[in-house]
Amino acid sequence: MSIVIENAKQHIGGIVRVDKADLLKPEVIAAAQAALEDRGVLVFPELFLTDQEQLAFTDAFGSRVNFSKTVPGGNDADDPDVYRISLDKNLEPEYVLGTWFWHIDGITIDQPLPKATFLTARKLSPEGGQTEFASTFAAYDALPQDVRDEVSDLKVVHRMMTTMRLVYRELTDEQEARYTRMATEMVHPLVWTQASGRKSLVLGSHADEIIGMRVSDGRALIARLTEFAAQPQFTYKHEWQLGDFVVWNNHGVMHRVMPYAADTGRAMHRTTIMGTQRLGHPLKELEAV
Repeated sequence: MSIVIENAKQHIGGIVRVDKADLLKPEVIAAAQAALEDRGVLVFPELFLTDQEQLAFTDAFGSRVNFSKTVPGGNDADDPDVYRISLDKNLEPEYVLGTWFWHIDGITIDQPLPKATFLTARKLSPEGGQTEFASTFAAYDALPQDVRDEVSDLKVVHRMMTTMRLVYRELTDEQEARYTRMATEMVHPLVWTQASGRKSLVLGSHADEIIGMRVSDGRALIARLTEFAAQPQFTYKHEWQLGDFVVWNNHGVMHRVMPYAADTGRAMHRTTIMGTQRLGHPLKELEAV
């Protein structure tokens, strides 16, 4: 076998040793896909992929999707399916600042939830910029039975605006209108039973309120569950090196970025593959019933 995968931590993370020349071999792809389900996050140290090499690996993993075409950096002139993550002042950096908080990619878009995210480090910041990952599979498995019973049937409203309010002291009417256009108010189960039978918690800074609960009570429950899922035993913090390539299972992992200065030029190139499971529905569909 031309691939070796070592556990990074007990519940999350795998370090992948593979020669770049072997990256697209069927046995390497199959091993990486299986490991992603088991470990949640895979790190390929200092692989130095070009955009075309990253896209080829992405395509071998699944069907690519670009759900960020309408956001700053989401429609690259060289390749529209590569999202450039940067605090470049010309790319509306406030949108990227929302990633300082725990989140799941694509959660406020009306489509099947993206399955996996692929990220290459193109330029690093001298301080900060690490990415933290939390296994929402492992967190669910560790919940006491009484808490599982409490949350099993709850539905949560997710809004991009809830995250962006953490970024700004106040949102202008123009900003509110822009972020409203960019996303959909979505209702998702708090506990997601996936096709495999595994269960994960669906959490993040975009989780705004729980249907049928007083707003304060729902938000308090969301906060407690997020704190539980972010415990050290369920998390892995990646200290980026230039050229690192990281893949994570967006169906069972939430992530966030440690803050870094805007003038460092830090740049990451992201690609994504589609999911086949529709997790939730737009809030407006429920309100119309």
